[in-house]
Amino acid sequence: MSIAEQFDFKYIPTEDEPFMNDRQKEYFRLKLINWKKEILQESRGTLETLQNESRNHPDIADKASAETDRALELRARDRQRKLISKIDSALKRIDDGDYGYCEETGEPIGIRRLDARPIATLSIEAQERHERREKVYRDD
Repeated sequence: MSIAEQFDFKYIPTEDEPFMNDRQKEYFRLKLINWKKEILQESRGTLETLQNESRNHPDIADKASAETDRALELRARDRQRKLISKIDSALKRIDDGDYGYCEETGEPIGIRRLDARPIATLSIEAQERHERREKVYRDD
């Protein structure tokens, strides 16, 4: 069920309304909760697949291919585990009243950015500064 379907109306947050009003908070809470549910369902499916997969591959190439696929799946699941942690953090920030505000500047992150990346903790400008600093350090 989509976020819009969970509301009694087709609510889409806009920049024209007060930032992080109750409707926006609920919109993002549902978006995060649904995202987390999807990830957990995918993870369960992956675990079932990995458990049911036959490990008795007679051909060594098939066995190597299966091991590579398994390693890729496990890495993907590890990334999703970290994503769940970020989702939980975002949900806590909603409860604490900090959601939607940049960790560096305290300024609003922006509705469009949050809608695209609901776990964002930095405004676009702060994120760009952060990425430039990372690039400088990597280039050293």
